[in-house]
Amino acid sequence: MSKAATQAIELPSADDTVALEMTRWLSHLGAERRLSPKTLEAYARDLRQCLDFLCAHWGERVTLKRFAALEATDIRAFMAMRRADDIAGRSLMRALAGLRSFGRFLEREGKGKVGALSAIRAPKIAKSLPKPLPMASAKRLADADERAGEERETWILVRDAAVMALLYGSGLRISEALGLKRRDVPRPGEGDVLIVTGKGNKTRMVPVLQNVLALVQEYAGLCPYPLPPEGPVFLGARGGPLSPRIIQLAMERLRGALGLPDSATPHALRHSFATHLLSRGGDLRAIQELLGHSSLSTTQIYTGIDSERLLEVYASAHPRR
Repeated sequence: MSKAATQAIELPSADDTVALEMTRWLSHLGAERRLSPKTLEAYARDLRQCLDFLCAHWGERVTLKRFAALEATDIRAFMAMRRADDIAGRSLMRALAGLRSFGRFLEREGKGKVGALSAIRAPKIAKSLPKPLPMASAKRLADADERAGEERETWILVRDAAVMALLYGSGLRISEALGLKRRDVPRPGEGDVLIVTGKGNKTRMVPVLQNVLALVQEYAGLCPYPLPPEGPVFLGARGGPLSPRIIQLAMERLRGALGLPDSATPHALRHSFATHLLSRGGDLRAIQELLGHSSLSTTQIYTGIDSERLLEVYASAHPRR
């Protein structure tokens, strides 16, 4: 549990009753809600900053009675102050969530109802566009020869290349690729689709390229451990299920070798799959089905990437630019 949640808190901007309830609130979040120490520290910091602001704003130390009488204008003034410090939208959302949690805790304990907190809308968060990889780079990531100089067994290099080939070739999430059973992956020439279990335990059918199946088959032939039909197709170095972290580390090594940015992650291969399909004329609704998105609006973010790329091409190539 967080240090802030287990020791008495000193609050120069508030009286002892507020400090006591803040300590009890953090203990409750840690013990009963099982929030992480990092989250507890962030909530404590956000509430402390709010109390400091209110103390200066009102010209007096904050009491429980005064805090319960918070008005919407007080909260908006605090949020505006935080925005002026260039605080990101997600941090503002977290701060508001923490204040609401503290308010609900006070209400349950009979210490007053902070009604103004429910009247404040959460700040909007600007959606950042996914960062796909160039086509050539995405293809090279699925080439085991790119890591030929590493002191690793050949079967491990081929395994990692097969996983990345699936992420890019079929647009799978890393959890979906590592969740495949041996029976789910046809041998080359014996099928061209995968039955994938995605979020919410939903299954979907996705196409798979024959060269990707050939890479998986090459790995299966080199793997020193048995691969029964009902077991996972991808195994770790000791024969257990392969951890996503291993693929993430392999990607980090390849980033350095290929000169790729930090945004080149396993999930970026899924983004690349969708973006490259769209740039080649793929239908948005079909891409939605392939990715397993429940809402078309989620898939539509890739149209923003494609439009951005087209504008870059226009700006660099037009004779009158």
